[in-house]
Amino acid sequence: MTVTAVVGANWGDEGKGKITDYLAREADFVVRFQGGNNAGHTIINEHGKFALHLLPAGVFYPHVHNVIGPGVALNMTALLKELADLTERGLPVPKLSVSERAQIVLPAHSLLDRYEEERLGAQQFGSTRSGIAPFYADKYLKVGVQAADLFDRDRLAQRVQRSLVNKNVLIAHLYNQAPVNPEELTESLWLEGRRLKPFIGNTTRVLQEGLEQGRRIILEGQLGALRDPDHGIYPFSTSSSTLAGFATVGAGIPPYAMTRIVAVVKAYSTCVGAGPFVTELFGETADELRERGGDAGEYGATTGRPRRVGWFDAVATRYGCQVQGATEAALTNLDVLGHWREIPICVGYGINGETTAQFPVTGKLEDAQPVLETMPGWQCDISSIRSYERLPEQARRYIERVEQLIGTPIRLLSVGPRREDMIVRS
Repeated sequence: MTVTAVVGANWGDEGKGKITDYLAREADFVVRFQGGNNAGHTIINEHGKFALHLLPAGVFYPHVHNVIGPGVALNMTALLKELADLTERGLPVPKLSVSERAQIVLPAHSLLDRYEEERLGAQQFGSTRSGIAPFYADKYLKVGVQAADLFDRDRLAQRVQRSLVNKNVLIAHLYNQAPVNPEELTESLWLEGRRLKPFIGNTTRVLQEGLEQGRRIILEGQLGALRDPDHGIYPFSTSSSTLAGFATVGAGIPPYAMTRIVAVVKAYSTCVGAGPFVTELFGETADELRERGGDAGEYGATTGRPRRVGWFDAVATRYGCQVQGATEAALTNLDVLGHWREIPICVGYGINGETTAQFPVTGKLEDAQPVLETMPGWQCDISSIRSYERLPEQARRYIERVEQLIGTPIRLLSVGPRREDMIVRS
């Protein structure tokens, strides 16, 4: 029995999709356990380049059983579109199960998300406007709609009516917009539920049986530790737990089953969305790092927004690995740094005249200045290298210094955008 969690150590956009896709070749199940279609995983393989938002990153392997767990915010329209996009590109419909306990992202959630960001103006949180915060608010207010409700027309109508009572008050009187019609929404959900019904079932039982049979399971996280609502840069966080500690809850398996936690870390820092970002770069250096980053530059897979970029932040990453409980790290986009003669690393924060290596609360983080250490660059292309020993000495020194600073062994190294551009380090 092997259960591995693949999670982010930073602000998201670390390359979790690629690492999950790489590990999935030897997996039986790949499970999404939290979040919704508000972020994306970019994957490049023999079929082309794909941006997945709800589908687990095991969908490119016919042998993998892909699971959307009860902890996921399920946008049916988005999921059906992703499935259609795969088939339109010549790929078979993946083996997919969606939890009957997963709750549905309603169009009203997205409307509220958009209206509130517009109301906040310059003080907005940088939401993708996918309805995630209103969705999770409903979930914990106990007025959500579960996938199982889609197949009982009377119950669905009751759940929709109850869900819309407070929303329509806000929409009409706070945002001055037209309220949502409950009958029309019920009909829309009912029809989409018909299309999704073949995939919906008891995924908890499926995974529990897989555990009993010794199957290999990967739990795929969304976003990163610093977007966690409890341990991240609140209030510039997401609305579900991004930590491996939640992975077994959001999937429906026992916590003791998870024995491997891979924290994915980018070789430099990137961030989409608002909030403090201590190592952020601006001007020509930022533009160059953004354009060189990844296969098509540093732009969000979901929003297309330019990612904020900066040098590697060892303070934030060590904290992220700690709260994730990482047993190892995967370092991605190492090849991107091959252009620079010198590469800075943030080893501490200067806050109010004092230097600290501890990641502080958001209020103090907003005043922090990076304390930088400079490493020599390797100034060559490393994307064809497949063994650690063949990497340039400067690249190995950089990796080993990062490993020392974050306190977590680096076992996987991504040296290019494709699935096979990987070094396994013992």
